[in-house]
Amino acid sequence: MARLERWCGAEATAARLGDARVDQLRLTGHHDRIDDLDRMAALGFTAVRFPILWERVVQPDGRHDWTWTDSRLARMRRLGLRPIAGLVHHGSGPDDTSLIADDFAPRLADFARAVAERYPWIADWTPVNEPVTTARFSALYGYWYPHLRDEGAFWRALVNQIDGVAQAMTAIREVIPHARLIQTEDMGRTWATAPLADQAAFDNQRRWAGFDLLFGHVTPGHPLWHRLCAAGLGEALARLSDKPCPPDIIGLHCYATSDRFLDHRIERFAEQDRGGNGVRAYADVPAVRALDPAPPPFATALADAWARYATPLALTEVHLGCTREEQMRWVRAAWDAATAARASGIDVRAVTAWALFGCHGWDTLLTRPGRYEPGAFDVATGIPRATGVARQWASLDKRDAVEGTGWWQRPDRFAVPAAARPAGVDAWCPATWPARPLLICGATGTLGRALARACTARGLPHRLTGRDTIDLGDADAIARGLDTIEPWAVIDATGWVRVDDAEDARDACFAANYTNATALARACATRGLPSVHVSSDLVFDGAKDGPYVEDDVPNPLGVYGASKRAMEDACLEQAHRPLIIRTAAFFSPHDRHNFAVQTVAALARGERFAAADDLFVSPSYVPALTDAMLDLLIDAETGIRHLAGDRVVSWAEFARRIAAACGFDPGAISGVSAAALSFRARRPARSGLASTHVGSLGALDASIADFATTASGHLVEGNLLNPVKVLT
Repeated sequence: MARLERWCGAEATAARLGDARVDQLRLTGHHDRIDDLDRMAALGFTAVRFPILWERVVQPDGRHDWTWTDSRLARMRRLGLRPIAGLVHHGSGPDDTSLIADDFAPRLADFARAVAERYPWIADWTPVNEPVTTARFSALYGYWYPHLRDEGAFWRALVNQIDGVAQAMTAIREVIPHARLIQTEDMGRTWATAPLADQAAFDNQRRWAGFDLLFGHVTPGHPLWHRLCAAGLGEALARLSDKPCPPDIIGLHCYATSDRFLDHRIERFAEQDRGGNGVRAYADVPAVRALDPAPPPFATALADAWARYATPLALTEVHLGCTREEQMRWVRAAWDAATAARASGIDVRAVTAWALFGCHGWDTLLTRPGRYEPGAFDVATGIPRATGVARQWASLDKRDAVEGTGWWQRPDRFAVPAAARPAGVDAWCPATWPARPLLICGATGTLGRALARACTARGLPHRLTGRDTIDLGDADAIARGLDTIEPWAVIDATGWVRVDDAEDARDACFAANYTNATALARACATRGLPSVHVSSDLVFDGAKDGPYVEDDVPNPLGVYGASKRAMEDACLEQAHRPLIIRTAAFFSPHDRHNFAVQTVAALARGERFAAADDLFVSPSYVPALTDAMLDLLIDAETGIRHLAGDRVVSWAEFARRIAAACGFDPGAISGVSAAALSFRARRPARSGLASTHVGSLGALDASIADFATTASGHLVEGNLLNPVKVLT
């Protein structure tokens, strides 16, 4: 058997929503970056699922615009990348047709012929991506055009797409006789409680419908034959069974939530999870959130497809929208499942890195603006930045330090009381891999505890230490600690944080923020260990008209800022450069020593709260900050990076937003000058942060809303500290 190949692709969905289209190629910027193809080649991929999309090529006047595809395909040929041409990707064709139109299939075939004639050297084709899924979302659930919620429309949309695949391949093969069909589909399986066995059986039959139609299996006696005939599709069924178009390779898509669980005990579930089939009400949730043991990712789909069709397989979309190490664990799960399947005799040809440059809005199923999910590259700033996922795809023969048990296997995955799944433990338990911990120095501080909390949530083995374990003022203690714990990386979350007190305690501040931090960075560099150190917006003087970026020259106004700048300079001199995170204005619902909690505490006591209206900062939400820090560490970033919220606001405006979100009167916030607050240390008037390398920590208002929701449970008398400044 030939070596298992690595394919890749950029998320290419061109779904239509009413009169608008969601073009992922433009949203991620891939449309504008031809050098993305060089990035693909540099990672060692051999083939690319390449979009030559009907909706993008055919213009409203009927003209074919080949400009984009001509330039990209020429570059791919020079790079030695093999294209797998995709013509429809969750789309529905040009504006004058649709998935349920009678002319959908023949017009798609005409377009396919035109593409083949222009690029007769392309051997691999996917005329329609995920036809069953597209039909469900467009004609059964109403999310995408033509926005129908009708079973008959679903079957028509499906058969039209499959007929379109068959007619398109006929047209292509008249130009390219050796052309191969690589047909893709999401292969989620349905599990259910006993009273819903019939519904689960139907769902599990439906998931194969697209492939069964292509293989010509939907004939009298097939479980779906009468249902499709009742939808008026008998003629198309006869055509497909008389002249089947079996795939040369079956492409399987398996996402973490593809497998579903149906439960008739709807009282156990949230309202949004409840639905039904018109006869019986039931909850429909991701199986991984409800079943114990969890269904194994990838392995079941590979085994089931091989048993059903005995046709070569590929995993043609491998992507997970999650934290970086979970993305990497998902890639490892896919590669290991494919490797194990091949060892058992299943002909698996490739595993595909999908959404290489991330994707937008899949958390809302594209129905409204949603969040951006990075892939092997993070393009949040518009400039692709390789992540740990890219490193992993480039060297799948090596195990990464952050690989471990994915969230889909951990006990904390359950969203409802677990339901038993009949399966032997040996059939689903993953192989374990010895894990080295992440060392976090700073057990008593806000950031250290928050990082430990994030590591626990993400399943990252870690060791949180204090001065009793590793005294950063003692070089020998640092060496002993590193050699004993043997971490894979170190985060220094220690340091002097009392900005005003630093003015009267310069030596102590510099010892903590400069001398100790530098000693730790030097010890890590000597051992080749990545390290992370935290700096501040207070390294700047506030003279810039606009947010500071990484290349701006620091000019601190006070002792605290000077100690941080000295640390930055010394750390960056190390041969093994560490990662330095500049951030600002921490706020968190989990720690009492921050401005937001102090604001709420004062308002909860019925007091007014004073905050500066002439000092402007970029508030940083600690839960988002810790996740971003861990992602950048895993991505092997080095040098200075700015991590802060997306807005620059005055402290007074920040307090008013906190007040409003927590149900208090923003009018109780008194905006005053910094001079009125009698700070001993000078602050920069404007110290907002932005980045030319990484994205922001997200929308400030969203972070404040999360803070308010979480903090609401802690607003109990005596539970919060007194605010620093209160006007009565």
